[in-house]
Amino acid sequence: MNKHQQIEIILVEDNSDDARLAIRELTKNNLANNLIHLKDGEEALNYFFGEKDEAKYYSEKISKLVLLDLKMPKVSGIEVLRELRKNEKTKSIPVVVFTSSSEEKDIIETYKLGVNSYIVKPVDFDRFTEVIKEIGYYWLVINKM
Repeated sequence: MNKHQQIEIILVEDNSDDARLAIRELTKNNLANNLIHLKDGEEALNYFFGEKDEAKYYSEKISKLVLLDLKMPKVSGIEVLRELRKNEKTKSIPVVVFTSSSEEKDIIETYKLGVNSYIVKPVDFDRFTEVIKEIGYYWLVINKM
């Protein structure tokens, strides 16, 4: 990928099965042309705020969407969200939490930090793929940024 090409979706997901399924569904619906998958919160923070000579350094072009899992090793999704929202260059990027956690404290905390949407991952395969497609259509096609 050209390092100057705008990344439309940044998927931060440690579960390889969920990531593969989300990427497959977005690709199938022509919504993943410019997608990058980051495998945990630490990798996400390095992508956005790492040294400029790092291969994955964030280009400062506004991404259309960050799909963020919460329960990840190393650095949690809540900490990633906190850092994204307090940085001038990243605070306006839409962030959708897409997680298995339906804990009220997680929902409240992420909205306090400025998440744009909180979606609990459906357990059912067909519903999971439908929700991913709906997220992609809304944030990449319908929503104006």
